[in-house]
Amino acid sequence: MRPRRLKNEINVVPYIDVMLVLLVIFMVTAPMMTTAVIDLPSVGKAAQPPAEALQVIVRANQTLELRTPNGSERGVSRRELSEAILAAQEKNPDLAVVIAGDPKVNYEAVLKVMDELQSKQVKRIGLLVQLADK
Repeated sequence: MRPRRLKNEINVVPYIDVMLVLLVIFMVTAPMMTTAVIDLPSVGKAAQPPAEALQVIVRANQTLELRTPNGSERGVSRRELSEAILAAQEKNPDLAVVIAGDPKVNYEAVLKVMDELQSKQVKRIGLLVQLADK
């Protein structure tokens, strides 16, 4: 009697059958799945700043100005800026802060102001955007 030789092959036919069955199941069930609807904010909705907001204006030469809700505007340093905003928010906790950057200012300067205000625990910080003319 001859000794049996071992086959060193892998039979992949059962794996292909399973894959085809799974493919058919996914093809049948995919159209039945419901998709979620997410309401994303648009610039048109966010373009209007809050009715009462402190505006931090970053000029092209990276100087800062603070505009209060009553319309007065004054130049401030970075340290004075956070102190003035925190003092105003102590009086009115719902007072928002909006950062407006000059079109010629480096965007990094605007982000530095925002980061500094967040590190000082200033609440309700946003960016002022202007709609482009169509």
